[in-house]
Amino acid sequence: MSDERARPTAGRAAGQLDPSIWKVSAVAMLGSLLAQLDATIVNVSLSSLATDLHASLSTIQWVTSGYLLALTLVLPLNGWLVDRIGAKALYLWCFSAFTLTSALCGLAWSAPSLIAFRVLQGVSGGLLAPMAQMMIARVAGQQMARVIGYAAVPVLLAPILGPVVAGAILQHASWRWLFLVNLPVGVLALALAVRFLPGGRDDARRRELDWVGLALLSPGLVLFLYGAERIGSAIGVAAIACSALLLAAFLRFEQYKGEHALIDLKLFRARVFGAAAGTQFLSNGAMYAGQMLIPVFLIQACGRSPGEMGWLLAPLGLGMLVTYPSMGALTSRFGVRRLAAAGALLALFATLPFVFLALAGYDPYVLVPALFLRGMGQSAIGAPSITAAYASVERRNLPMATTSLNIVQRLGGPAFTTLCTLFLAWRLQAESASIGGTQASAYAWAFGLLCALHAASVVTTLWLPLWSAGAGGQPAGAARSGSR
Repeated sequence: MSDERARPTAGRAAGQLDPSIWKVSAVAMLGSLLAQLDATIVNVSLSSLATDLHASLSTIQWVTSGYLLALTLVLPLNGWLVDRIGAKALYLWCFSAFTLTSALCGLAWSAPSLIAFRVLQGVSGGLLAPMAQMMIARVAGQQMARVIGYAAVPVLLAPILGPVVAGAILQHASWRWLFLVNLPVGVLALALAVRFLPGGRDDARRRELDWVGLALLSPGLVLFLYGAERIGSAIGVAAIACSALLLAAFLRFEQYKGEHALIDLKLFRARVFGAAAGTQFLSNGAMYAGQMLIPVFLIQACGRSPGEMGWLLAPLGLGMLVTYPSMGALTSRFGVRRLAAAGALLALFATLPFVFLALAGYDPYVLVPALFLRGMGQSAIGAPSITAAYASVERRNLPMATTSLNIVQRLGGPAFTTLCTLFLAWRLQAESASIGGTQASAYAWAFGLLCALHAASVVTTLWLPLWSAGAGGQPAGAARSGSR
């Protein structure tokens, strides 16, 4: 028995990873990839869903926003649930629920039913990515640095595969297969998870969950997005007012909870962590808003087919894939602030051509390079800013910092997707009502708003430290001097 234990240890010491690590990593990442891929597939299919379900664009965008919002709000439950039922059991329950709700989405009979099923899907899908990272960390142990890059595979592959898969499905089959395709993959992944994922629970002290904070934050955000969609009506104004009261109560309550709060507000008072969180909020929001606006523009304004659109959007993911592997080396050479600011500027300059395309018409020689460069810029923002955020907090505060940063980061998606969709719908209505108004002008205004979001993220990157401990191996003194 001792020899059997020694062999994997000796192998790891010699630089060879135990095969079980690769098996667990592959199975765990399959669930995370499926959740990310599903979000991307639906996001680029909104115009087709709106047509087939006889819904407005401002209504059908809740298929994406509702999913992203549910995915975000369930994050605080991750650690609490793991403590009570174990990591493997939670992963299996989440994957089963995700597969089941995928079937319900495929059977939806109207836009409201599809939105409701997507919210349920987001509740289960929101835990798949953090659960995958947790299980890889547990089985890899000190070898985590060698396998952590695989946790980024879903983020890198989803923007490439998602548009292509969505385009092929919409070109040759019903939109229902956008969701039904998850069923065979889900069944296979569940069988592999049961076979290869390790069981057991940690002996760590169980964490408390801030139920009051969660009960204030969740309806507050939902009412805000709901009211923003209907801001011109009395019910919309009332929803905004109720949202403001709930969010104010949430902020007040969180101040008293301190380290037991859902989100520790003291973290955001620190310059580095606040700047990193703001950068993540804006850049993630601009990324998801662009993934909604660009496909709608290509199909409705440029007359591209869904199948063609899928291949046209692939350069965006390729740009991210090309940039991400070199983030460590680039951060070591140029520092956190320079790299993140350069990425934000590149994303801004690569989005400006879409204003030109909206006014001048479709041109693949402008579209493809712009998408590729936009993907490169977006990929260069995340790693440096997240590294700076984690390096700025004490080790004992890392669990709270992780939860808080993930919530703020993911809220950018539904917030700015809703904002840009409502703005586009308003401009389309205004242009159709005015003499000489054109659809092209409305899309130009929408892409102008998207450029403003990217410009705002440029500003927040300038508040990041020049160097950060843990980013590029800079000494503590350099990190401190760079953050002044």
